[in-house]
Amino acid sequence: MAAGNFIVFEGIDGSGKTTQINMLRSRLGKLGLECYVTKEPTDSPIGSLIRQILAGDIKTDGRALANLFAADRTDHLMNETDGIYHKINNGINVITDRYYFSSYAYHGAETDMDWVININSVNYNILRPSVTIFLDIPVSRAAAQIKTRKLNAELFESEERLGLVRKKYFEAFDKLKNSENIAVIDADTGIDAVSERVWETLKRYFII
Repeated sequence: MAAGNFIVFEGIDGSGKTTQINMLRSRLGKLGLECYVTKEPTDSPIGSLIRQILAGDIKTDGRALANLFAADRTDHLMNETDGIYHKINNGINVITDRYYFSSYAYHGAETDMDWVININSVNYNILRPSVTIFLDIPVSRAAAQIKTRKLNAELFESEERLGLVRKKYFEAFDKLKNSENIAVIDADTGIDAVSERVWETLKRYFII
């Protein structure tokens, strides 16, 4: 059985990842391709703890949070119930909202990025994405999108912080450009136009 594809969506908060993931899932389904959609942090006990920290309900050091994300990611890959690694090996296409580049950018904004990359090396060695799609939009637009959710701002959602994280994403992409398939897509257009760009990207990487 051929392995499934592992498609990762990345972007600063408010970049439209959820919309594009849902559109892609629908499009793949119409082709009869089995697809599993997931996200990070997960809904596991580790992921639940991370969400409490992001919401400000629990205080911890940024390095501890980075380690929690790495641990949640390993469980995301390897747990026996719905682990990504097993699904990929069973021929299922997996789309995830965030993977290790999120840690490189968000945690790399407050500590040494090489250290963050190192603590995620176990995940890198288990499974690398078929392609990482980065939806790039202006920080001001992302901040406006976040406000429309009418939710309390999480730890990383100030406009200044989003700008720094965007910068760190591109630093990480540059560091790993020779070992990763990375596609940066201008997402500052209509959602249908962005969806077509995503589709063309997947075709370029022979995923469909």
